[in-house]
Amino acid sequence: MIEGARWRKWLWFYLPLGAFILALLFPFYWMVVTTVRPDGELYRPWNHPLYSPFWTSNPTFEHVKDLLQETLFNTWMLNTMFIALVATLISLFCGVIAGYALARLTFRWAGVLGTAIFVTYLVPQTLLFIPLAEIIRDYRIGDTPWALILTYPTFLIPFCTWLMMGYFKAIPRELEECARIDGAARWQAMVYIIFPIAVPGILSAGIFAFTLSWNEFIYALVFLSSPEQKTVPVGVTSELIRGDVFFWGSLMAGALIGSIPVAIVYSFFVEHYVAGMTGSVKG
Repeated sequence: MIEGARWRKWLWFYLPLGAFILALLFPFYWMVVTTVRPDGELYRPWNHPLYSPFWTSNPTFEHVKDLLQETLFNTWMLNTMFIALVATLISLFCGVIAGYALARLTFRWAGVLGTAIFVTYLVPQTLLFIPLAEIIRDYRIGDTPWALILTYPTFLIPFCTWLMMGYFKAIPRELEECARIDGAARWQAMVYIIFPIAVPGILSAGIFAFTLSWNEFIYALVFLSSPEQKTVPVGVTSELIRGDVFFWGSLMAGALIGSIPVAIVYSFFVEHYVAGMTGSVKG
């Protein structure tokens, strides 16, 4: 009986989990191998007797060196970090305030308004960048970081608002009502009671907003033109793909290094992130 249960656990848990982890981590392994593979092996025909797609016998860091020295990758990283942080802070502030108002305040059409805000998040970005381009042109902020900082909240705020609205609804109203009975104003109950409890949800919304800002491509491609103003997704693809020539080693190096900040953010706040996504409230 015990052997049968162990066999079923391996069949229905460990094997699917192992396959999922392998499929999830394989792209990163491929990026690492391609990054350290010399050009002689990278462009070797598949029918060559020494062709080895999944490993390299002569690792090199020439592609990383070329990426850092021959391109403006460091500048792209700084641009992306600045834009993502400022856009995330703006969107998180607006999303938390709006989410609290929709979840706690009683007014007509509150539910419809909350649904309408989330529906705006589902509007494709390809439909929005045309009117946004006219606004950016009128304010003369094209080809500057502010072109993205002011446009990213158009899709970040609706998502943060929807996520925080659901999280605030999971917090018992009795906690806030007790603070109001003891003489606290609504803003005091909100700041000193509700917001500390909602930290996991706030961090979850912040991580999502930061990730979306970091990986955004369409707006950055349309609104930024000069190489020194580009972000990592646009800079790597536009400067390392020249015509029909793909510099695969440097491309994979840029993708690998560019994914490190997001991975660090997730690793530090993974517990709060999971708690925020499940809507759990700890007393």
